[in-house]
Amino acid sequence: MRHQKRVAVIGVGSMGSQVMWRLAARGAEVIGYDRYAPGHDRGAAGGETRIFRAVHLGEPGYVPLLRLADGMWDRLQRETGFSLRRRSGCLVMGETASPSMRLLLSESTTHRLDHEVLDREELARRYPQHRLPDGHTAVLDRRGGIIRPEASIQAAATRAEQLGARLHRYTTVREIAPAAGGGVHVVTDQGTDHVDTAVVTAGPWINTLLPDLPRSVDIRRLISSWHIPTRHDWFAGGAPAFVRSTPHDCYGLPSPDGISVKLGLSLARYLPVPDPERLDRTVRPEELATFRELIAELMPDLNPDPIRLSVYMEGYTASGNPLVGHLPGEDDIIVMAGFSGSGFKLSPAMGEIAADLALEGSTDHPIGFLAPAGTQTA
Repeated sequence: MRHQKRVAVIGVGSMGSQVMWRLAARGAEVIGYDRYAPGHDRGAAGGETRIFRAVHLGEPGYVPLLRLADGMWDRLQRETGFSLRRRSGCLVMGETASPSMRLLLSESTTHRLDHEVLDREELARRYPQHRLPDGHTAVLDRRGGIIRPEASIQAAATRAEQLGARLHRYTTVREIAPAAGGGVHVVTDQGTDHVDTAVVTAGPWINTLLPDLPRSVDIRRLISSWHIPTRHDWFAGGAPAFVRSTPHDCYGLPSPDGISVKLGLSLARYLPVPDPERLDRTVRPEELATFRELIAELMPDLNPDPIRLSVYMEGYTASGNPLVGHLPGEDDIIVMAGFSGSGFKLSPAMGEIAADLALEGSTDHPIGFLAPAGTQTA
């Protein structure tokens, strides 16, 4: 009889909730730990909406992972009965000659992704709320959409519990240590648990839990800002989310209530977070200057004065690719960290991949470019 693996999932947020679901679905004995509770607003999943895109700006290796995630999002909705994603499409806009847009257009054609290239006139006709500068192109990703992050995390964690997983809410993990003879000790204020494997999905707390991680994760403080339209119906016909690449580097999503539009910026515009337990949640007026400039240039139909602001944290790597795989030298510890602002749409795929690594020791999914040690694998 095959041994039922005992697996700890440390951090039950964007990734950890999905890892718990997939492990429990595959028959593992799953124990989750979270210093708060699934769906909290202190990590990287706050703000009511996140973008799903089938097309990707950058590394082509993400295309098959996004295909996997696309199907897994549908599966999670079927199993839980919750509406977690709305297919609204997603506009991706940027300089036509930029390497990122050239690669996006090339890969979208090569992989036969469901997309449409819009010139300035067609964009103005269909989506008059957006302005497209000279020399820029817009691509409509028809399989893009809007995900409800907090609801998705809670749905995945609850489904895992329905399948037999245990979840320790408001339980801080103090140490993750390899055990003599194999397995891992997970140390909390309530005691020490021994498991066969630990999957560390601790988000902004990754550096605290794994200080010897081979590649550092830069934790940043991000701001979301909500603005009310002054003209045009931003919400007509299920308005798409949008992403603008260099030089503007911003994104936006119509809010689910049909009242406002949520905007966010890129990594380069955000401050580092020395201690995730002391996140500064106060947004100062000068921090809104970039939002105002982008609205004036690209989205003049939005009121530049926000009706709501929110601060959260994300982890970034130097390459922009996350750390996914076994911790070097530790076969029983798996790391998933540093998704660099683009991980939520991939989260159910990452849950499946983590379950492969924890239960089988490897995965057939193409993740060589995501190795924690920063090396390419065959």
